[in-house]
Amino acid sequence: MHRRTFLSAGTAAAATAALSAAAPASATTRAPRPGAADQRLLMGWFRDTYRSIEAMTTGLGLPADTIELDPAGRRPPRPSENTSPTNIGCGLWSAVAAHGLGLLSAGQLHARLDRTVGAVEGLHREHGFWLNWYDPHTGEVLTEWPGTGEPVRPFLSSVDNAWLVAGLRIAAHTDPLLRPRVERLLADADWSYFYTPYRADDPVGHPGQLRGGVWTDTEEPTAHHYGALNTEPRMASYLGIADGSLPGEHYWHLFRTLEPGNGQEQTPLGSWATVDGFPVWRGHYEHRGRKLVPTWGGSMFEALMVPLFVPEPQWSPDSWGLSHLHTVRSHIDHGLKEARYGYWGFSPCNVPEGGYQEYGVDAIGMNLDGYASNTDRTFTEEGAPPPPASAYTNGVVTPHASFLALPYAPSRVLDNLRGLARDFGAYRDGLGFRDSVNVRTGRVSDFMLALDQGMIIAALAQQLRPGLLQGPFRSGGFATRVKPLLRRERFGI
Repeated sequence: MHRRTFLSAGTAAAATAALSAAAPASATTRAPRPGAADQRLLMGWFRDTYRSIEAMTTGLGLPADTIELDPAGRRPPRPSENTSPTNIGCGLWSAVAAHGLGLLSAGQLHARLDRTVGAVEGLHREHGFWLNWYDPHTGEVLTEWPGTGEPVRPFLSSVDNAWLVAGLRIAAHTDPLLRPRVERLLADADWSYFYTPYRADDPVGHPGQLRGGVWTDTEEPTAHHYGALNTEPRMASYLGIADGSLPGEHYWHLFRTLEPGNGQEQTPLGSWATVDGFPVWRGHYEHRGRKLVPTWGGSMFEALMVPLFVPEPQWSPDSWGLSHLHTVRSHIDHGLKEARYGYWGFSPCNVPEGGYQEYGVDAIGMNLDGYASNTDRTFTEEGAPPPPASAYTNGVVTPHASFLALPYAPSRVLDNLRGLARDFGAYRDGLGFRDSVNVRTGRVSDFMLALDQGMIIAALAQQLRPGLLQGPFRSGGFATRVKPLLRRERFGI
């Protein structure tokens, strides 16, 4: 969602090597850890995916938003002329992961991190945060969109800044020489800038939630707040709670579902509770007999990008852990049983024919106009059974969604990814998986995205070396402020 975060009305996975560590304690079925041969396959995928990150990274040390591939393979990948804070964060944690898995020496890692942190130090900031679009080759703020000349207003995105801050914290945790510089960079990053404090007499105007962002040319905030809990902006919420710039109560002001009677994809089940003195609607949805907390649009990365870093399944096994597991199973069932694509895993990605679009399982997203799993936009009507499989034309599957599911269904993930590589040529030797596949026509994207490759890197790193990227999010304010909140979470699922 970082690609157009400020246009979203509602929003933008902790993998472990052993499913017994990652799956919730109450899960009734557990898949075995992939065997040695599969582990070697995963390592090969990691090497190639990291090469794609390197191909995106400019001489300045900033990853471009995308690389375009030559289908014939006659020219090298071409980086785009734009980047975002999220992309830069992806580059930082990808280098740390590459070192942790033996691809980079300590000296090589420091050189890469030092170069990128130096570039970040030189980027123009406002209010302590980074603007949404820069030229990755020069570091200049983009004022016109590359290729079209359309004006780009200066915008501070709360969720995109969260992923850059996450990457910087991972870099500083890994390389002590960089810690003082990163601390200086983050000294002015006060998350209360995006926060509207809660007022019981005006919960709509003052909901205790984060704004999507602010246009800094007019200091105009987005009209919407990030209200849904199970979406990727909760990374910003966790960071702010952990560093003390946001109150812990903010967590309880986020919506597990909307209250009954509000327009949403399902009529939720649940009950009211008072937690830390605040009323909380502990709502959930059901899909194919499974209970879960919906995301905004029904996509995989809304739910499963954050637990790549914050160990939600371990700290909240019977709430976050179960909901994440059931999200994965819903994606599998939708792809194989409801739409009968033969493949699964739906998340915002490049449209194989060109452009960018949100994809998801509509039934497990709150938004009435949620994310369909196909380019032709086949939705489940509120309260109605899903359409017949014949209605789901031009389904789009993205490999990064499968990687996010590794801790919850590893054998299904491997089968799905092998199928995408075998049946569509979705894997590019030396670079990894291309961004998406139209499973009806066989059209495969000619692009790779820094965000999606960064998620694949993080998921593979956690599978191959558990905890490699999670250190900053298991200690300090995360342990003392965030973990107790997740311990008290009760989704009622």
